[in-house]
Amino acid sequence: MNSCRRVTRTGDWSPGVKTLLTRFRTRTSCRQDPSSLSRGQATAAEEKPRLTAADLARKVQQERRTPPQAAEAPVSAQQKRVEELKRFSLQLQNVHPNVLAKHLHRSVLYRDKDVVVISKPHGVPFRDDSRVTSISSVLPVLSKMMDGMKVKSDSQLLPCLGLEKEMTGVILLARNEEAVEHILSLHRNNQLKRKYWVITVGVPVPSEGLIDIPIIERGVTGPRPHYKMALSPLFKMNDAGDGLTKVRAHRQAHPAVTKYRVLDSSSGCSLVELQPFTGVKHQMRVHMALAMACPIIGDHKYSHLDKLAPQKLPERVLGKLGLEQSKIRHLPLHLHARQLTLPQVSQADIDVSCPLPKYFTQTLKRLHLSLPDKKDDE
Repeated sequence: MNSCRRVTRTGDWSPGVKTLLTRFRTRTSCRQDPSSLSRGQATAAEEKPRLTAADLARKVQQERRTPPQAAEAPVSAQQKRVEELKRFSLQLQNVHPNVLAKHLHRSVLYRDKDVVVISKPHGVPFRDDSRVTSISSVLPVLSKMMDGMKVKSDSQLLPCLGLEKEMTGVILLARNEEAVEHILSLHRNNQLKRKYWVITVGVPVPSEGLIDIPIIERGVTGPRPHYKMALSPLFKMNDAGDGLTKVRAHRQAHPAVTKYRVLDSSSGCSLVELQPFTGVKHQMRVHMALAMACPIIGDHKYSHLDKLAPQKLPERVLGKLGLEQSKIRHLPLHLHARQLTLPQVSQADIDVSCPLPKYFTQTLKRLHLSLPDKKDDE
């Protein structure tokens, strides 16, 4: 009986049995204790959290809202050209001054010892602008390029008659102070002739005439308060509606006179030649949009009287241009300084014509508008 007695106290065991029992308990505890997992296993478990039902629902909704690439609407060639023009204009505004100067050097239309005529690209400001590269800021570099990059060169180019940032066409630079004074004197006396081509929405009636309505700057209230130029007419309809009554001129209004001539019309649009006799800010844009009710294509500022918004074009015009109304905000202003005539005392007058930009000619083709003959263009 004593040989079969069960041993319950470890103190009765021999030293060898105690050692084996200790090893067995250590191994068993390592297998059962979760804290004994390796660090790599614990980290892997933490890096892969389980996806909750809310997370899964949000993921499904996001996939539904994101359209597949194959479902995107095709972009027309004209829309691609508008996007390319926007990118090109932004690039010219932000490039190194030497790059813009090289581009202008290739765009020289006329030069002599007193003046230089250059074709201005779209979207580049003429006067100094701290935010972007302007034409005036690169004139020292352009002057050296025109003088053969000589180290010791005293040549200079001075800004004279420029254009608005959104416009294209001829700009006039002077090579000395005397030329600047001469050009400004001609400009004040209306002896310097400049003609502009515009594409308008609508057909001016009559087809040729003179717009003589003063212009004034006024504030526009609303969600986006701003200032814009407006008409300040000297006459209004009388109460009977059968005649005109002269009104008192506003002190802050500026006299503004623009001669216009319709060169061609089709598809509800027109190619119009403008010749301003005064130099009021935004004069041609205001006269066409507000006086003739024929806004210039791409004129997003004066297509609406009381708000700032992209120009709204008729469906037929949008179809001809191959554009969508939602993408119309990038459509450039179709206002081009076509011709410059500078009278000279001892020699023949300087008469320079500037080629139309590519986007302008493409719009003419899409609207089936024809260019006038050279004889009619003079």
